[in-house]
Amino acid sequence: MDNNLEDIIKQTQKGKKKAFSQLYNIYAKQLFPLCLRYSRTREEAEDNLQEAFITVFKKIKSYKFEGSFDGWIKRLFVNQCLGEIRKPNIIVNEEIYNEAAEDDEDEIISIEANSIIGLIQELPTQYRIVFNMYILDSYSHKDISKELSISVGTSKSNLSRAKQILRKKIKELDI
Repeated sequence: MDNNLEDIIKQTQKGKKKAFSQLYNIYAKQLFPLCLRYSRTREEAEDNLQEAFITVFKKIKSYKFEGSFDGWIKRLFVNQCLGEIRKPNIIVNEEIYNEAAEDDEDEIISIEANSIIGLIQELPTQYRIVFNMYILDSYSHKDISKELSISVGTSKSNLSRAKQILRKKIKELDI
């Protein structure tokens, strides 16, 4: 970790608002795309970004400089986004999506970032979450199943279906 970042974190842990502002400036642009991927709208992503930074401010004292700060803060942001998704109006129904996945190794062709983010945001919630966690945030199916309280098979199936939908939408873009 760079000494400047370490100093900023230590100052933030002491409650220094200027240091927290610096931390925000370092990470906001980097973490907003993560929030955007998990959210249905830009406004929801902005809300998640702000709420996650509030959580960072509340929990910064628990960071012990063991392991990557980038990993620590990213985990808080993913958890914030997942927490919003888990609110009562959104249900992940394991029984409906319990088919085995076929080819986890397929890759989505490369297209402009804004286009792919828009396509990901259009995915049904359960597919979007698993796609983001597995493809973009490198969670294993085992970790996804624990985090979302679904089976590994459901995680694999949701990923497979997300990829199928994205492939179809990409073909429709005529790229």
